[in-house]
Amino acid sequence: MWADVRKRLNATRAELGAAADRLYPDAPRVGSSALLARPGWVPDAPIPLEDVRLEWEPAPEPPAVVDPAEGLPPAFRTYADAMAALAPPAVFEDRPAYRLVDADLRAARLRFGPASYFDGVNVGEAVAHELAAGDGGGLPLRTRVGDPCDLTRRTALTAITTVTIRNGRPASYVLHWRDPGKVAHAGGLYQVMPVGVFQPLTDDVADLDLWRSMQREYSEEFLGADEVLDWRDVEFAALAGALDRHRAGGRLRAHVLGLGADPLTFAVDLLAVVVLDPAVFDELFAGLVRENAEGRVSTEPFGGTVPRPMQPAGAAALELAWRHRDVLLSRG
Repeated sequence: MWADVRKRLNATRAELGAAADRLYPDAPRVGSSALLARPGWVPDAPIPLEDVRLEWEPAPEPPAVVDPAEGLPPAFRTYADAMAALAPPAVFEDRPAYRLVDADLRAARLRFGPASYFDGVNVGEAVAHELAAGDGGGLPLRTRVGDPCDLTRRTALTAITTVTIRNGRPASYVLHWRDPGKVAHAGGLYQVMPVGVFQPLTDDVADLDLWRSMQREYSEEFLGADEVLDWRDVEFAALAGALDRHRAGGRLRAHVLGLGADPLTFAVDLLAVVVLDPAVFDELFAGLVRENAEGRVSTEPFGGTVPRPMQPAGAAALELAWRHRDVLLSRG
């Protein structure tokens, strides 16, 4: 039964996302997307990535809801345990991650504490599963967690969702279709690329660096490289060095656009955009893959449209990038 509901969740995420969106009729959204937000989460103008201040909280207050047991099959303690045994995606491993504990992008500030990847799965996928079950018993877990934008209610992991734009004439961006057989989150939906959970690779969990995490995803998702497990990896270091060089020279520009929470899974996404001069894009990503470990890859015209069905974070990021296109695409 549990596995059947899991299959239904993966097969109907777009429809379930729309149903979850309707549960929060009065919540602020990011633009016209379904991504939920709070005041201070969407700045009036793009923020240069280097201007975003990251703070570290080594021992934040524990969240109100941890490892909920609602709806789990017998003998399983957490949702991640059940997934690993009954419906494992191709990539599913618990690792250290960063918990977002406070955010104010009007002040260009984000505050993080320690967490693990399964902390987010155990609540986020469980509330989505509960909605997919549709057993007439209400939504007790979703009700217990409460406001999806209240960062004190559960461990809010943050993914960096990046619109990557080749600034040609016309401009284009990289699009991803997430294969539900390969991913634990948002399978069957379109998404911009790259996207990755903000998490450390070293024992120094307070070593916060958004750009380095984005570089890692460019290596893995764009070029199909092996998972980066060491920042000193020779192949990764070569790409990171080239990205740094072009960013320093102004031919690659990275900005933060906003922050939001997914109504279905409560996943939190930091919305970013990276704009590259055409020659730089062609140099760095000549080996852009057509399929990677998480799904299919394509390039699409950057023209203000949003593919359907699309993950709310991707739709929000595309809309904000289009809203600020004059600033972002300026070569001045």
